Amino acid sequence: MIATKISINEAGQRFDKYLKKLLKDAPDSFIYKMLRKKNIVLNGKKADGREKLCLDDEVKFFLADETFQKFCGTDMSDTAEITPYEQAYQKLKHLNVVYEDDQILVVDKPAGILSQKAKPEEISVNEWLIGYLLATHRITPASLATFKPSICNRLDRNTSGMVACGKTLAGSQYLSRVIKDKSLEKYYYCLISGELVLDERVTGYLCKDPVLNKVMIYPQETDVPKSLKQDAACIDTAFHTVRTAHNITLLEVQLFTGKTHQIRAHLASLGHPIIGDAKYGNAKINQFYAKKGVHAQLLHAHKLVFPASFTPNDAQLFIQTSGRVLECPPPTLFEKLLNGEELEKNDGYMELEGTSRFSLRRYD
Repeated sequence: MIATKISINEAGQRFDKYLKKLLKDAPDSFIYKMLRKKNIVLNGKKADGREKLCLDDEVKFFLADETFQKFCGTDMSDTAEITPYEQAYQKLKHLNVVYEDDQILVVDKPAGILSQKAKPEEISVNEWLIGYLLATHRITPASLATFKPSICNRLDRNTSGMVACGKTLAGSQYLSRVIKDKSLEKYYYCLISGELVLDERVTGYLCKDPVLNKVMIYPQETDVPKSLKQDAACIDTAFHTVRTAHNITLLEVQLFTGKTHQIRAHLASLGHPIIGDAKYGNAKINQFYAKKGVHAQLLHAHKLVFPASFTPNDAQLFIQTSGRVLECPPPTLFEKLLNGEELEKNDGYMELEGTSRFSLRRYD
C-alpha cells in the first residue's frame, strides 16, 4: 500500500485529474477500475474521481510497488529530470523577484529572454521559475509529477518587465481569472521617436497573420477586409505622455485588451512606432538608435494593479494582493536616452551564451 497527502499545489483540482497526472502512463480505464474496486481510495473511502481535493487529503493506493512505479513513469527525483530547471535557474539567477507570497510570484524579465520556450533546448522564465522554487525549497522534485508552477502572462522575448507566475494551482487559477476578466490592470512604458503630447484611449480591430507572426490594425470594423472579419478582434489601448526630451517621448500605455503585439502594432498604426521594434517600427529610426546601442523594442511592463475584490474562496489566500500595486522601473537605457547619455554594451538587454542579437530579434 502506498499513501500520499495532497499538498497546496494539488488542492482544488478534481481527484481524477490528479490521478491522471500522477499515474501518467496508466490508461483512464485502469484508473476508474481501481476507483470502482476501492484499490484507490480518498480519505479511506470509495471515490468516483469527481471529488474536489482539499489540503492534507489522504490518497491510498492498494497497488503493487512495481505497478505504481510503472504507471508513474519517470521518477521525478531523478537528477536528469530536474537538471534543465536547475540550469535555467543558474543562467538566470540574477532575475529580480518583484513580489512573492505563498501563491504567486512576479518577476522582472529582461529583454532578450523568452517568457516560455518553444523548443526543448531553449531557456525561459518558465524553467527559471521551477528551478528557483526547487532551489529555495518551495517545491520538491516529486511534486512536479502532479503540478508544475508556470507563468500566467507572456511578454515578447524583446519586451522587458513584469511576468506573473502561479506557484500553486490556486495561484495559477487566480491569476488566469483576473487576467481573463481584465480586473488585473496592466501598464507599460515605451519610448517613441519625436516629442509628442498624447493622452487618449484608442480602439481598433486587430487581425493576425499566423504565418508571418504579425498583426494588422484597422481603425473601424468596416475597414477590416471581408476575408479577415471572422478573426478580427477588438482592441482597446490608452496612451499618456509622461515625459519628452532629446526628440524622444516616454509613453505610459494601459491595456484594456491583451492581444498579440497589441501595443506595438497599435502605436505603429497611429504613426508612432516604438523605437527598436524590428517588426512594426521605422527602419531608419531603428538604424539610428541601433548605432547608439538599442537592440530591442523599448517596451517595458512596469505596473500591475490587482483588484481589491475577490471571491469568498480567495479571501484568505489572496488578501495580500487585494488592491496591491506593483511597480518595476524600466531598464536604465530608458533614462539614459531621455537624458541624452551614452549607452553601455547590453544596457537593458540580456544575452545568453550561444545566442545572438540577430536570432533573438527574429522571434518577435
